[in-house]
Amino acid sequence: MLRARDAMDRAYAQPLDVPALARIAHVSEAHFTRTFRAVFGETPHRYLQRRRVERAMFLLRETGRSVTDICFDVGFGSTGTFSRTFRDIVGQSPRQYRKQAMAQPVPTCFAMAWTRPAR
Repeated sequence: MLRARDAMDRAYAQPLDVPALARIAHVSEAHFTRTFRAVFGETPHRYLQRRRVERAMFLLRETGRSVTDICFDVGFGSTGTFSRTFRDIVGQSPRQYRKQAMAQPVPTCFAMAWTRPAR
């Protein structure tokens, strides 16, 4: 399971599906999905979405790139899906988040803990 999660962390912007992740973990697809959820508390799909949103949050805070560019760079296929998923996880739209977020002169570990989206 850790190998599959690490693969998702490394290649979050790539198209990843359950069969490919199950092969990385050397288990069947059904077993992979059940075990991943039991171990990490969320489905592989939701974990990957959350990872992509975390990266998008960083890009929204630290760059002036457009929301559309960020959407496609982190691995989403459409801006509608990106905005809906971002709102579900963060609680506000990407544009609202960008307006509200400001670089904080605090240690990185604190900033990461404060900006990590809730499940």
